Amino acid sequence: MTRHILEPVEFKHLLYGRRDAVATITINRPDNRNALGTDTVKELRQAFDQAKHDEAVRVIVLTGAGTVFCAGADLQGFRLEISELDRYFQRRNLADLFLEMTELGKPTIARVNGHALAGGFGLVAACDLAIASDGAQFGMPEVNVGVWPMMIMAIVFRNVPRKAGMELMLTGKRIDAGEAVRIGLINRHVPPAQLDAEVDALAAELAKKSPIGMRLGLEAFYRMQDMSFPSAIAYLQDQLALLGLSEDLKEGVTAFFEKREPRFTGK
Repeated sequence: MTRHILEPVEFKHLLYGRRDAVATITINRPDNRNALGTDTVKELRQAFDQAKHDEAVRVIVLTGAGTVFCAGADLQGFRLEISELDRYFQRRNLADLFLEMTELGKPTIARVNGHALAGGFGLVAACDLAIASDGAQFGMPEVNVGVWPMMIMAIVFRNVPRKAGMELMLTGKRIDAGEAVRIGLINRHVPPAQLDAEVDALAAELAKKSPIGMRLGLEAFYRMQDMSFPSAIAYLQDQLALLGLSEDLKEGVTAFFEKREPRFTGK
């Protein structure tokens, strides 16, 4: 069995940093509205992998540089003279990114500092939690250029109601942060000056929780979605039994009766 060796990666299109137990991944293409080019998506996969395997990281924040969260795919990619087979494998990177975001075992927070469109909408949906600036707008405008949001549709409909999501896809219209809360795409929105404090507070709260509890809980959440109800119940019972073997659970129960804060180690 090979062991994953963590090697810090240098990024061209992203910024990556860690403060205490919180890793922040920033799409750093503000001049291009943080569009998702092929290389950017590859780097996002690398950055999430780095955060996943860094034992010091308990929470991952995803955001964009400047005033836009992410405007979606870089449309220049549609003009490249490459074979459709090559284009297929390029797009596969985005599909793999969404799959890998469900396998991190660490909670993700979208810090939505501005518009989140198309693939950016998908990234918000793919994060476990999302907090947006009041002025942020959300939409899937692909239909306006003769495309359809194929690459994000599966993740979108696991997060928003069918009719709400379908209207956005069919019309290409944008919604504001208040409507994004109403349909369940984001958790809340705050004034721009409060965004960092709100995200930091949520990340700090999550970082205090048991890492093994978070890992098993998130894994169970994503796996049970594709199970029948009886299978899901049986699976979750098994996961609870597995969690009962952890030192963190014993520490949590002990701390409760001793009326103190638990000291979780992730074991």
